Amino acid sequence: MRKNWIVVAWLFSSLFVGFAFARQNKSTVASEDGHWVGTWASAPQLGDSANAPPAPGFADGTLRQIVHVSIGGKRLRVRFSNAFGATALTIPSVHVALATGGRAIKLESDKAVTFHGQSSVTIPPRALMVSDPVEFDLAALSDLAVTIHLNGVPNEITTHPGSRATSYLQAGDSVSAADLPSAAQTDHWYFLNGVDVLATSSGAALVTLGDSITDGRNSTTNKNGRWPDDLARRLQNNKSTAGVGVLNEGIGGNCLLHDCLGQNALARFDRDVLAQTGVRWLIVLEGINDIGTRINARAHNEQPAAAQELIGTYEQIILRAHAHGIRVYGATIMPYQGAGYFSPEGEADRQTINNWIRTSGELDAVIDFDAATRDAQNLSRLSVTADSGDHLHPADKGYKIMSDTIDLKLFAK
Repeated sequence: MRKNWIVVAWLFSSLFVGFAFARQNKSTVASEDGHWVGTWASAPQLGDSANAPPAPGFADGTLRQIVHVSIGGKRLRVRFSNAFGATALTIPSVHVALATGGRAIKLESDKAVTFHGQSSVTIPPRALMVSDPVEFDLAALSDLAVTIHLNGVPNEITTHPGSRATSYLQAGDSVSAADLPSAAQTDHWYFLNGVDVLATSSGAALVTLGDSITDGRNSTTNKNGRWPDDLARRLQNNKSTAGVGVLNEGIGGNCLLHDCLGQNALARFDRDVLAQTGVRWLIVLEGINDIGTRINARAHNEQPAAAQELIGTYEQIILRAHAHGIRVYGATIMPYQGAGYFSPEGEADRQTINNWIRTSGELDAVIDFDAATRDAQNLSRLSVTADSGDHLHPADKGYKIMSDTIDLKLFAK
């Protein structure tokens, strides 16, 4: 009998130790694994002759693209898009490294990127691919160089024309070279669609959905002066929001309801918002091009969007985002008197939409960019401090004004 009790006691002891070890091991794994959060992204567009690559092109070339990340991590993965390609896109090799300025990289940081263990990846038409995780010490607000070798691409190139950052293209295969001394320069991104980092359990991403004002038109190239860039810096400098990644999904000339430049906001919503990694918040700044491009709409045999139709589009965005647990912050549409497509009718629509944004209660919060950037003496015009000179887009100082008006408490855990 005593022997049986000893066996039972041993079994219970073993189970307890095993259970405790399993709990400890599970905790360790969870701590080490964390979860993936986007640190950088761009909205894909169909390339045209205006943003075609310079010589030597993509027939046999090395393309080095520099991206300014928001949050950091010890492990990363990159995403490439063939969203507009009618045929498959093959990328023979991909490397990541810390950028040191211009086309150069910190050579000791250079690492090869794989896809399912392979150096080459083939992306089907209209699809995207996410890489395997790479052990990489990526600091917040740092510049990451993503270098790829290409040997032919689809006729329909997937690009982001408004990069406000210089990319470098050199003939041949030099993906791990410290420098690309004979590279041609172009201010566009190609195929590169996002960068994720392994973040702590409290980390999450913010998507900024917008047009050229979010894309940073008239900000200084290679200075990261867009308002989402300034917001990322503010979030990093605030302890309670340092885990918030900022994903810029702005497209120059974009519209809410019609296809102006790029697909309309509703058409690209699933790809550019819902499919982003670790999204918890969404800021929407769209509508000025719908208001301003009435002539363009008629040229496409489309009825110009009325204020109530645009409000209905906002409601659709809110509905779909809330279904995925994403909080939606509405940004008021900024003044544009003096811009080429200003009209009194458009200004009346802007005021109607802004009034709805401020008072409807349908949004989780309001960010009043209109109040922050308008001229105190003429509420339909940008202030001199904010205006870049075209009376539509801010300059670097104006983009900082926009960022500074955002309450960081909106992104507290």
